[in-house]
Amino acid sequence: MGYSTILDIIGSAIIGGLIMLILFRMSDAASQNTYNNSQELVVQTNLTTLVGILENDFRRIGYCKLYNKIPISNTAIISADSTSISFLTDVNDTGDVDTLHYYVGPTSELTSTPNPNDRLLYRVINNETPKSVNLGLTEFKLLYFDTWGDTLKFPIATTKAITSIQISVQVENAEAYGNEYVSAFWRQIRLAARNLTNR
Repeated sequence: MGYSTILDIIGSAIIGGLIMLILFRMSDAASQNTYNNSQELVVQTNLTTLVGILENDFRRIGYCKLYNKIPISNTAIISADSTSISFLTDVNDTGDVDTLHYYVGPTSELTSTPNPNDRLLYRVINNETPKSVNLGLTEFKLLYFDTWGDTLKFPIATTKAITSIQISVQVENAEAYGNEYVSAFWRQIRLAARNLTNR
């Protein structure tokens, strides 16, 4: 009688311990899912914001409210590289020609977040102080095409040959749950600014 009671107690303790272990694991999994879902929303929002800014600016390459101020539209791109671009545009739609420059900072520059891959994207209007945005950007790549759709090789000898641009952007959350970062990727294939080919 005494042995069966001890065996019942030991068996109950083992089963109770297993149930507690399962509950702790379920709680951890639920916490991870909740965190990842909320971070996915943040990443998608950041990507949407970033893409909206980029598309708006890139579609205005060579645009000026007073069209005769940029008479030769294929000279609107000043410089073009895989992670930076400078071009002429009318940023505030005032009729003044502005120079808009985009470039990416190094990964070592952004030390305020635990993500080792995120970096700042800079947007510079004319000679103003560069304004950076930290939206979790981990990739910003540009590819350029000529009139026939052929890829232009770097370094690009003449920016007059550019008629369309491919933009690739990836965004990740600043902090991971464990070692997993939530990421979102967007690519605009062959964005063609109307003013590069008009006139």
